[in-house]
Amino acid sequence: MPLFKKYRFIAARRIVQTSIIILFVGGSLYGWPALRGNLSSSRLFEAISLTDPFAVLQILASGKIVAEEAIIGALFVALFFGMVVGRAFCSWVCPLNIITDAANWLREIMGLDSQGRSFTLNRNSRYWAMGVSLAVSALTGIAAFEWISPVSMLHRGIIFGMGIGWTIVFSVFIFDLFLVKHGFCGHLCPLGAFYSLLTSFSLLRVRHSSGKCTLCMKCLRICPERQVLPMVGERSGAVLSGECTNCGRCIEVCDFDAMKFGARFSVEKYKTGNA
Repeated sequence: MPLFKKYRFIAARRIVQTSIIILFVGGSLYGWPALRGNLSSSRLFEAISLTDPFAVLQILASGKIVAEEAIIGALFVALFFGMVVGRAFCSWVCPLNIITDAANWLREIMGLDSQGRSFTLNRNSRYWAMGVSLAVSALTGIAAFEWISPVSMLHRGIIFGMGIGWTIVFSVFIFDLFLVKHGFCGHLCPLGAFYSLLTSFSLLRVRHSSGKCTLCMKCLRICPERQVLPMVGERSGAVLSGECTNCGRCIEVCDFDAMKFGARFSVEKYKTGNA
C-alpha cells in the first residue's frame, strides 16, 4: 500500500489539529481574527460564536444563567457534529488526541499489549463520568469537568503556558501508555461520552463492504473503538454507533478498500457488496 494512502487520514487530522491550535494562538497573542478564545468558547472571524455544548450543559446544571450568544454557539456546534460529521471532534479537533495517540503508538512499539500489560476498564465508565460531572456541577455550582479537564488544560497551556496543568496531561499519557489501551478517550472522558450520545444520528459514517472484505481484521486491530465494527466479517453496512470517532484508521489499513467514508443512508448499495 502506498505510504500516502496508508497515513492520509492521520496526516490530515494532524494538519487540522495543528492548524486550529495555530489559529487560536494567533488570535490570542497576535489578534488574528480567524479564531479567538478557546475550545470552550470562541468566535470565528469575529462573527460566529462557537461554544462547547457540554460546557454549556454543565453551566446550566450548576444553576448559572448562560448568555444567549453562548447558547446559540453551542447549538451551532451541536448541530455541526451531531448531524453532519459525527464524533469527529475527538479525533480531528481535540489536542489531547495527539497525546493519547502518541501514548498508544509508543505502547505498540514497546509491545506492551503482547506482554499482557493492560488493565481492563468498562467503556461505559465514560457515561458515568459524564453523569458525575453534571451532578457535581449541580451540587457545587461550578462547571465541574471544565475545572479538571485535561483537554482544556492542554489547550490553554499551549497558548498561555502549561503551569501545573502539565501534570494532568502527563498523567493521561502515562495512563494510556502503561495501564489501559485507549484509556482516557475510549473509557473515561465525559466529553467523549457526550459527543457519542450527540452524534448517534450524524450523516458522515464509515461504511463496510463485505464483498471486498478479506477478513484480515486489520480494521478491528487498529480501531480505538473496535466495538463499533460488529458488521466486519458479517455484513455490509454503515457504522451506526455514535462512539465512532471517524478517525479513518480502519480505512487507512484496509488493503482492499472494504472500508470508506460515506453517508449513513446508502444501505441497499452496500448490502449487495458492490461498494
